[in-house]
Amino acid sequence: MKILKFGGTSVGSAQRMREVAELIHAPHLDRRIVVLSAMSGTTNSLVEIARLLYSGDAAAAEARITFLQQRYHEVARELLGGQADALLPTLDQNFQTLHDLTAAPLSADGERVVLAQGELLSTRLVHAYVTEVLGRPAVLLPALDFMRIDTDEEPDAPAIRERLATTLAPYATAPLFITQGYICRNAQGSIDNLKRGGSDYSASLIGAAVGAEEIQIWTDIDGLHNNDPRIVKGTYPIRELSFDEAAELAYFGAKILHPSSVLPARQHGIPVRLLNTMQPDAPGTLISAKTGAEAIKAVAAKDGITAINVKSSRMLLAHGFLRSLFEIFERYRTSIDMITTSEVAVSLTIDDAGRLPQILAELRRFCTVEVDENQSIICLVGNLLQDAHGSANRAFTALRNIPVRMISYGGSPNNISILVSTDDKVRALQALNEGLFRR
Repeated sequence: MKILKFGGTSVGSAQRMREVAELIHAPHLDRRIVVLSAMSGTTNSLVEIARLLYSGDAAAAEARITFLQQRYHEVARELLGGQADALLPTLDQNFQTLHDLTAAPLSADGERVVLAQGELLSTRLVHAYVTEVLGRPAVLLPALDFMRIDTDEEPDAPAIRERLATTLAPYATAPLFITQGYICRNAQGSIDNLKRGGSDYSASLIGAAVGAEEIQIWTDIDGLHNNDPRIVKGTYPIRELSFDEAAELAYFGAKILHPSSVLPARQHGIPVRLLNTMQPDAPGTLISAKTGAEAIKAVAAKDGITAINVKSSRMLLAHGFLRSLFEIFERYRTSIDMITTSEVAVSLTIDDAGRLPQILAELRRFCTVEVDENQSIICLVGNLLQDAHGSANRAFTALRNIPVRMISYGGSPNNISILVSTDDKVRALQALNEGLFRR
C-alpha cells in the first residue's frame, strides 16, 4: 500500500485534477490511498466566510458562499462535461451546509464545519472524474469515519488504526481509495481539523495506520530545496534527507512539508517522498532513516519571531531559576524555539506572541525584560556530526556582515539556529547560499 497526498495547487483546477487522476493510475502503483487537500484558494475563502459570520455580516457571507458555489459548478462542468449534472446536487449539499450556518451566530464548532467543506468538495470532484469519466474503480473513503484527535487535540493513533481497518475491510480487493486530508473528528465526535497544512499530517497518519510501503507528498515544486527558491537564485532540490533533518527544515520554515507530518512516518520507518505534480518524472526528495555525508544540506527561515532577554542579578548561582522561568511559558502554553544563557541573563525566542503581555507581566516580577520583535530564525540543517570540512565556519564567515542576535549550536546534531532581524533575513539567506552552496 502506498499513500499519495496531493496539495491544493495539484487539484487547483479541472486540468490539474485530470493530471492527478492520471498520476494515481500509473501502472507501477499497487493498492493506494490518495489524500487530497482542498482546491487552492478554497480554504482562504472558507476562512473569510467564517470571519464574516463571526462579525455578524450574514449577507456578505451568503454572497461569498454563492460565489464559491458558482465557481465549483464551473469546475465540475469543465471536469465532468455532460456528467456534471449528476454530481451538482451532491456538491450543493456541502454549500447548503454553509448556507444553513448563516442563520445563527457562528460557534467554534460551526467554524470547523465551514473549514471542512473544502476537502469534502475536492474529493467528490476527483472521485467522480475517476469513476464516471475514466470508468476506473475507486472508493471514496470519508475521513470523518476514521480520523480522530484526542482531548489534547493530538492524533489518536490507536483509534485511527482501528477505525481505518474497519473502514477498509469491505474493500479487500479495491485498488484505489480517495479520502480527505486535514479534517477529522475530535474526542467529542464533532468535526474538527489537524490545523493549517494538516493534509500532510493526514497522509502520514494514514500511512502509519496501514503500515504503508511509502508516503508520497505531491506539490508544485520538485522536492525540498536547499534554500528558499522564492528569494534566492540558483537553489536546487535535495535528493536525500533523514527524518530528523526534514523535521528541522519543516519546523523552521520549509513550506513544502508540514512540521508534524514526519513524526508518524519516522516512528514506523516509512519513507516519505516529495514529488512535483507538474514534473512527475523528477526524482524529488526522499526522506528516510538514512543521512548523507554533507554537513549542511539546506537552509530555512522562520519569520514572526519575538526575542525575549531576561536579566536578573538573582540568577547568579540561583538554584531553580530556569525552572521558574520555563514554568511561566508552560503556564501560558507558549513554546520556546531558541535559548541561550549566561550567568545573569537568558535570551529566548517564541513564535506565538498571543500571550506575551501575560508572560511579560509575570517575568517582570523578578527580572528585567527586554523584547525584540520582527525577528527571524535561520536554520542550517544537515549532518553536523560529519562537519569535518568546516561548514559551520563557512556559514559564520558568510554572515560576517549580518548583525546576529543569537546563535544556538550543539543542542542538536542536525541544526544550527541563528536569529537575525527580519529586515536582514533575505541578505542572510543569499549570503549563506553563496558561502555554502555555490557550485
